[in-house]
Amino acid sequence: MQRTKAPFRADEVGSLLRPPRIKEARARLEKGEISADDLRKVEDMEIEKVVHKQASIGLKLATDGEFRRSWWHFDFLAKLTGCELFHPETGIQFAGVETRHDAVRVIGKLDFPDNHPMLDHFRFLKKQCDTAHVMPKMTIPSPAVLHFRGGRKSISKDVYPDLDVFFEDLGKTYRKAVKAFYDAGCRYLQFDDTVWAYLCSQDELRKARERGDNPDGLQEIYARIINYAIAERPADMTITTHVCRGNFRSTWISSGGYEPVAETMLAGTNYDGYFLEYDSERAGGFEPLRYLPKGNKIVVVGVITSKSGELEKKDDIKRRLEEASKFVPLDQLAVSPQCGFASTEEGNLLTEEEQWAKLKLAVDVANEVWGK
Repeated sequence: MQRTKAPFRADEVGSLLRPPRIKEARARLEKGEISADDLRKVEDMEIEKVVHKQASIGLKLATDGEFRRSWWHFDFLAKLTGCELFHPETGIQFAGVETRHDAVRVIGKLDFPDNHPMLDHFRFLKKQCDTAHVMPKMTIPSPAVLHFRGGRKSISKDVYPDLDVFFEDLGKTYRKAVKAFYDAGCRYLQFDDTVWAYLCSQDELRKARERGDNPDGLQEIYARIINYAIAERPADMTITTHVCRGNFRSTWISSGGYEPVAETMLAGTNYDGYFLEYDSERAGGFEPLRYLPKGNKIVVVGVITSKSGELEKKDDIKRRLEEASKFVPLDQLAVSPQCGFASTEEGNLLTEEEQWAKLKLAVDVANEVWGK
């Protein structure tokens, strides 16, 4: 049967392709031709339209498409107290392509500021969703993301000579963020997280060691921080996570099935749901899902790719859901694209029409599998 609470049988990860008007406005802002307020007005109009578009195809939730962001993670992290955006000599290396040279580092004591801009971003989204009669979904990066990519070198030793204190403050910062979003009206929050997938990749583990970090024991540390951050959420707030192997211009970073982290991630973290990437062989099989506890937790199976425009066949998706149901009861499953369509403002290599066809496909499959 269909679900009346998040995550829904047909769901989505978060980001959507940026409309041309937003891209044009951003380019004009960089040239000094318009003001930041002019850009905001364009974003407002496009977000209002995209919320109603999501509702019109049958989704029971809507995001703002992350239209106000350049990156899925840096825009949030850089606005935490104690963090700053900087420009290293290299970007993030994906398969065959490198990103812009942006990164975030910790230069002071961590905290979540009362005026974090994404609180207002959410409030605007909620107003549009109230009108469209869908649930607003907010996405932010997981706390693990602030630590893993840069590691010890990205955290001031003057401020945090002891990483245990850093991890403690990180948990407190995110607990404060969860409360702030709840107080703003958020009832569906998602922690986007590439780190669990990196911990499944021998190549990423090697890179971590080469930069002087020890990845051993990080699973337990991250699970503890996450559980602390979400421990005081009210009963009417759903918090999920999305696990991804990298998404930039339709490319990827890591490979490896979930087996090395599945028990800690699925049974050891207290999320309500897990959006798991399953659109390629790089994600491995469904066997690790056996660690999901029986009960109310949901796995949202990402078998629809957001990396290309070719539309999957309904029967193929149903077959994969049937395969997953060998390890998790069908009642604890849902379906979505494997990732967002634009983790960065550049977006993946497909059209908006193809994007909407894939989201509508998720809705149609969910209706046929779980009933309308």
